Amino acid sequence: MSSEAPEPETPAGSEEAEANAELFGKWDVTDIQYRDPSTRRYITVTPIAHTMGRHANKQFKKSEISIVERLTNRLMQTEENTGKKQKALKIVREAFDTIHERTEENPVQVLVRAVENAAPREETVRLKYGGISVPKAVDVAPQRRVDQALKFIADGMYSASFKTSTSAADALAEQLLGAADYDVQTYAVSQKEEKERVAAAAR
Repeated sequence: MSSEAPEPETPAGSEEAEANAELFGKWDVTDIQYRDPSTRRYITVTPIAHTMGRHANKQFKKSEISIVERLTNRLMQTEENTGKKQKALKIVREAFDTIHERTEENPVQVLVRAVENAAPREETVRLKYGGISVPKAVDVAPQRRVDQALKFIADGMYSASFKTSTSAADALAEQLLGAADYDVQTYAVSQKEEKERVAAAAR
């Protein structure tokens, strides 16, 4: 008889079980590619889309939340969706399905690429010299770059679906696909280009 003890089974909520899970039960998040090394640390991809506010009271912990949940939270910051997490999750889920139908790509990969492309590298601040306010170009911190990209994508979805026949899910899918392809006609990319253009003039 062998004296070796059997290996313990992996608990249901362990990190290994989480790593093997799929986002929305469909999308694999283990082979996501990153093109921008500066934002890599701040774009977290996990199969968890709703953490119940686990990081709400911890400073600088928002980058540990899945980029999908961060996008969902940003979509809630509108008059129609305020506080409606399940509704925002449904919009994201349907948008991901649309993206997959159109491109056959993993929609999580499309989201990561869209955030990287919509993240501005430069912006302006206002400096006061005496009584004169002067614009000054500054580099954008990586964490703020991700924040700004999510804001642009959510604002683009809202403007494209507000008082139109376009559904919120379709508008979000269009924004993500356009930003992932770096289409300057897309709201998120156009806002990024505008910020960088103003900053270039203020150097």
